[in-house]
Amino acid sequence: MRTAVLRVLGATALAVLAATAPATAVDGGDADRDFTLQDPRITESSGLAASRAHPGIYWTHNDQDAPLIYGVDSRTGKTVATLTLKGVGTPRDMEAISVGPDGSVYVGDIGDNLDGTWDHVWIYRFPEPKELRDQTVRATQYDVRYADGARDAEALMVHPKTGRVYIASKHKNGGGLYEGPARLSASRTNVFRRIAEVPWVTDGAFSPAGDRLVLRGYLLAEEYAWKDGRPAGEGTSVGAPFQGQAESATYTRDGSAFMFGSEGSRSRVIRVDRPGATPAPGGTVPGDGPKTPGAGSGAGGTGGGAGASGGEGDATTGFLVLGLVAAAVIGGKRLLRRRD
Repeated sequence: MRTAVLRVLGATALAVLAATAPATAVDGGDADRDFTLQDPRITESSGLAASRAHPGIYWTHNDQDAPLIYGVDSRTGKTVATLTLKGVGTPRDMEAISVGPDGSVYVGDIGDNLDGTWDHVWIYRFPEPKELRDQTVRATQYDVRYADGARDAEALMVHPKTGRVYIASKHKNGGGLYEGPARLSASRTNVFRRIAEVPWVTDGAFSPAGDRLVLRGYLLAEEYAWKDGRPAGEGTSVGAPFQGQAESATYTRDGSAFMFGSEGSRSRVIRVDRPGATPAPGGTVPGDGPKTPGAGSGAGGTGGGAGASGGEGDATTGFLVLGLVAAAVIGGKRLLRRRD
């Protein structure tokens, strides 16, 4: 009987999640639209970055894996290139990926599930391949530590103009935004220093123009104006979809929309249009920057884009889902106690 009840609880949770899932587009259409990761090897997609060299291609990776990077075509969801990194050690917890202005791909092996056990973490850097095919690429490994001590992190962002690397730490009470040195060094430890406070973050990305920064968590995503090497003002909600294990975020190559991903087998990557953005020639959008508090929707605004119901609505949906699932679990436990 216990097994039967647990099955019912599991079915209830799945039904609730299915009922609240956002509508999705059909695969096989235009680039930079909703797509499903088709590769059975990709089960824990923890980072997402739009290729600079190959329009419509997104780089991703599992969080604990061999040093493998997957290039996925957003038109079909199929893997079109598998890159094996050479010259680095065995990854511990790869959590983020970003493409820099020099045409290099940066991978953040920065996760620390024990919340500050490792005194250093790593960043891997390699040139984005010119051809999309399975290949081995030589990467440079950089040692990283934080000026104020070890911590868990899941977001790494490379500024598209300066090439400077930033990391956002993750903590139940909020995290910090850390700035790396102007240039990473492979011969010494790179010290990252805290420059701002941020909420719970699972991924982040700079806009192609470099004037905006998006940070996402499990329930919300906010966009910040970026000025003088710092986030300016409060963040504006961008209407991120509710995803079970919301782990990744990036901008499209032209900056007109966000792409949000999650962990899991055959997980979906969902596009959310950026309000007011118009694609510009050359793949970038002139930055008008998010509105700061008191100038428009503010931090609590709905943001809104095609296929999005707004940040607050999605957060409400998330809390309702979690509440219903919790209620089902509690009710099941009570039923089990009565029968025991």
